Amino acid sequence: MKSEGHPDYHFITVVMTDGTEYQTRSTYGKEGDRLVLDIDPTTHAAWTGDTNALLDRGGRVSRFKDKFKGFM
Repeated sequence: MKSEGHPDYHFITVVMTDGTEYQTRSTYGKEGDRLVLDIDPTTHAAWTGDTNALLDRGGRVSRFKDKFKGFM
């Protein structure tokens, strides 16, 4: 197998938005690099399933509800 066919797999440090850090293996950057997250998967609605943060200000959902208001 060709050695240049696969990226280097090494340890990096991931920094969460609250400042906590952990080490993991990744192909990101170089050995010992730090990956600082802008969005924290422990609090963001995309990972937690919290729908309270999702707001519709007259967008698609409102138009859909208005269109099909009397249906059924």
